[in-house]
Amino acid sequence: MADILVTGSAGFIGSHVAHRLLDRGDRVVGLDNLNDYYDPELKRSRLARLESREGFRQATLDLEDRDGVARLFDEVRPSGVVHLAAQAGVRYSLEKPSAYVDSNIVGFLNILEGCRAVQPAHLVFASTSSAYGANGKLPFTPHDSANHPITLYAATKLANEGMAHAYAHLFRFPCTGLRFFTVYGPWGRPDMALFKFTAAMLKGEPIDVFGEGRMERDFTYIDDIAAGVVAALDHPPGPDPAWDPTAPDPATSGVAPWRILNIANSERVQLMRYIRILEEKLGIKATLNLLPMQPGDVTRTEADISDTRSLLGYEPTTPVEVGVGRFVDWYLDYYRPNAR
Repeated sequence: MADILVTGSAGFIGSHVAHRLLDRGDRVVGLDNLNDYYDPELKRSRLARLESREGFRQATLDLEDRDGVARLFDEVRPSGVVHLAAQAGVRYSLEKPSAYVDSNIVGFLNILEGCRAVQPAHLVFASTSSAYGANGKLPFTPHDSANHPITLYAATKLANEGMAHAYAHLFRFPCTGLRFFTVYGPWGRPDMALFKFTAAMLKGEPIDVFGEGRMERDFTYIDDIAAGVVAALDHPPGPDPAWDPTAPDPATSGVAPWRILNIANSERVQLMRYIRILEEKLGIKATLNLLPMQPGDVTRTEADISDTRSLLGYEPTTPVEVGVGRFVDWYLDYYRPNAR
């Protein structure tokens, strides 16, 4: 039994990870500010499920609250930290960039300072597939350079990776950054495509399909994501003895207990196939509003997860047909009064 701090505990990924940790007997302290980036009621519903469970307690707190975060670390003294709280969303970063600096840079610094003070066995933190930016070489591997972000959101996540490396080097607590690929599933975020498509189709409204449906994504089911996070937590890195400073590997380090891994399904799925599966599960034919690519979007993503498999024993098990069906079942159950 361990005391694990999970930030973003009322969020999509954070709530699933917290349940998984509780299922195996860990004690979990959640941190979340329940902000209104999207429907706070959905966040409260996720949190209520956690608060009904033995071994969970919640701290409602802003990441940017340096003193509050420091007090929480001092009180809990967690043996592991899973940092999933962040200002998410590629497109919103074009509208409100300051929110990303406040939460993703200042907030992450406060988490690192908390880890510096209490020296947990491992800090696992969320990065993103958006970090690959303008890189067009598929599948994406963390061993390739990722120096060309095309959104501020991605830039803040790359900054997190660098900040974690510096702290791992200076203060010797292990850090693992996880680049998540297009997460979907029950209790998901309303700003994500599957949620938006389902809501519109049930109302008989057209759905906006960017890139005219030609985009391809490595859609990854939430249970597979949560399994990868917990597996990563259980496998803290050390410095890589084979690391060559004259040809440095971007995914590992020779001077710090630090690494970067992809967490993904490792299958490229065309957006139109995703929509057709949703149509089948809902029994509704979608009316498509085909639109050009949006700023900050990339044409395709696909992850190389060979390291994640070999280091963590990670193996995604949920095909997109199954995952979309589970999302639809959850959505109709949760929103049934409105869905009718």
